[in-house]
Amino acid sequence: MPNRNSILLIEDSPGECELFRLALVQTGFDIALYTEHDVEAALHFLKTESNLPSLILLDWHLRDQRGDVFLKRLRTDSRVRGIPAIVFTTSDDMSDRSTAYVNGANGYVVKPGTFEGLVRCVNDLCGYWLRWNRTLAEVESTC
Repeated sequence: MPNRNSILLIEDSPGECELFRLALVQTGFDIALYTEHDVEAALHFLKTESNLPSLILLDWHLRDQRGDVFLKRLRTDSRVRGIPAIVFTTSDDMSDRSTAYVNGANGYVVKPGTFEGLVRCVNDLCGYWLRWNRTLAEVESTC
């Protein structure tokens, strides 16, 4: 079952990962942050980690692949398919949004342009997805 206090951030920019980490600290949430920089590393993490994250944030335009490749593979793995996966990207392209949802994204968030906006966004994401939302993985673990 996913750990209600952890996030997997799939982001190929170390600078963006650090900004997210700093924004997460600013929110006051006590949440473990795991980062992976490409699709294969993220899938390996999910396959081998015993304490699964309760939320996945996925940059859409990674160096090696687009986010839809990750989403397709994520949704075929029964162990992790119930973890919410949110596209967290700079792209506001309608085609990217449509492709993300068709391939199993639970949400699509365009990254704010300021650090203050990022802190508010991370606070809202954590509040909803980690505090209020009840996941499929939680339902499946009680059956």
